[in-house]
Amino acid sequence: MAKVAVTARVRAKEGRAEELIAAFGALLEQAQEEPGTLLYTVNRSTDDPHLFWVYELYADGDAFAAHSGSGAMAAAGPVLGEILAESELIVGEPLSGKGLP
Repeated sequence: MAKVAVTARVRAKEGRAEELIAAFGALLEQAQEEPGTLLYTVNRSTDDPHLFWVYELYADGDAFAAHSGSGAMAAAGPVLGEILAESELIVGEPLSGKGLP
């Protein structure tokens, strides 16, 4: 089964960037416990402190579903809904790259 790649682009509401970083912390802790989560990185724009993107790589669709359906994701949903001004999620399949596990 093919690996699943996810890129999420999110913008925190004005003045709420630090809250968003904290919310990502709980999601990262969960991801570190998931054997099927191969890569999970949170990135912040150097030009806009309210703009973030997350790169995720999962071993397969089951691993992506396990992360998406986790208790940490369920708990983060309402929090993110309050913090985010906008978001975009792109789900795909990695084709090539350097350093992919």
